[in-house]
Amino acid sequence: MNLSFADWLPKRRWYAGRNRELVTVKPASVTPIAEGLYHVLLDAAYADRGSERYQVFVGLDAHPPEEFAAAATIGSDGDRVGYDALYDPAIANRILALVAAGATVGELRFVPEPDADLPVDTPARVSEVEQSNTSVVFDSAAILKVFRRVSNGVNPDVELNRVLGRAGVPHVARLLGAIETAPDGEPCSLAMVTAFAANSAEGAAMATTSVRDLLTGGGEMHAEEAGGDFAAESFRLGEAVAVVHRALADELGTGEAPPPTAAMLARLAEAAGSVPQLRPYRPAIEQRFRVLGDAPVPVQRIHGDLHLGQVLRTPSTWLLIDFEGEPGQPLAERRRPDSALRDVAGMLRSYEYAAYQLLVDELLVDEQAEEEAGRRAREWVDRNRDAFCDGYADVAGFDPRAQAALLSAYELDKAVYEVAYEARHRPTWLPIPLRAIDRILAD
Repeated sequence: MNLSFADWLPKRRWYAGRNRELVTVKPASVTPIAEGLYHVLLDAAYADRGSERYQVFVGLDAHPPEEFAAAATIGSDGDRVGYDALYDPAIANRILALVAAGATVGELRFVPEPDADLPVDTPARVSEVEQSNTSVVFDSAAILKVFRRVSNGVNPDVELNRVLGRAGVPHVARLLGAIETAPDGEPCSLAMVTAFAANSAEGAAMATTSVRDLLTGGGEMHAEEAGGDFAAESFRLGEAVAVVHRALADELGTGEAPPPTAAMLARLAEAAGSVPQLRPYRPAIEQRFRVLGDAPVPVQRIHGDLHLGQVLRTPSTWLLIDFEGEPGQPLAERRRPDSALRDVAGMLRSYEYAAYQLLVDELLVDEQAEEEAGRRAREWVDRNRDAFCDGYADVAGFDPRAQAALLSAYELDKAVYEVAYEARHRPTWLPIPLRAIDRILAD
């Protein structure tokens, strides 16, 4: 195969090296799967001497659907055109059929879950909602998620979904299969297949709609009076998160470890170095981190990047999705046990985003109206944060708010991360995490 990937790779939405100087892109392995279909592991080398590995299912001799030609076409290999084969429905079905059959092709292992029924003959399409992965939806029955950037080791999204699914936990989409390899003798997760959550709604969209309903209501409306009051759903979501945490503890065990103070301080120093608005808060945040001391706290496997965008409401229950942890972190870091309060803190921060992003995006010209909207938004946040913690405590047997120092430290750590992210990507949203830091330090 003589395709050049150097021009195509940096233009993908899932490419993570945009802030680095790319030097070379070379295939580390090429595995023929069928006539005109190959699996390719690509090594991207950077000027800073770092590297990343990506994967592509490459089709040759045929063409992607016309509407995806611009995104999928990689380049020419002689008189043949190479393209991202996930955009070809027939090839997507072929890949799913390999999982269903439990096939082994070269170093690729297609592994179905016990008793899984995979919809190998259903229409396939690439999902339009993409970030660090590519997902292929098979009608309303299953999703194939391909991890574009791969690392040696078992991806926690596969690992934890497998554990939770086999334990019968109802708050995750059931794992149906996976694709794995071991190029250097160590297991490496390439993709996973899960059941499709039909008729589901994203938690972030539901919460934002609830806030908008409150802010556009007339008179002196309070959060509990709004037609889209979200508190009952927040309570159920808290219950669901606690069930998942309890199952992970039961299946994978628990332990103790000192709070991750050093890592928190390092993230704070890096963020303050690049965001001037954060610097006045740095001494007080450092004090909040250092006061945790070295006394061990309970740790276990957790979601690692939990927020309202990582949960789905189906007609019957809440589902937690995307157990990868923060994609930018090394795999070993994402698999490391941590306090369950990190997940709780991530969700609590998410409620503030749901409320205050509307105040940022939908600017109010009347000062009195803006003050009233701010009061209502704060009331909504408090009501739903409390409802979530109430639901969590009802199942977990302990109230996360009782561990105030540790919970607020995790919230501050998350807000510091948000400050750095917003300053780089969405400067108009920077007041949202800064407002949170101001509130937490004042409590």
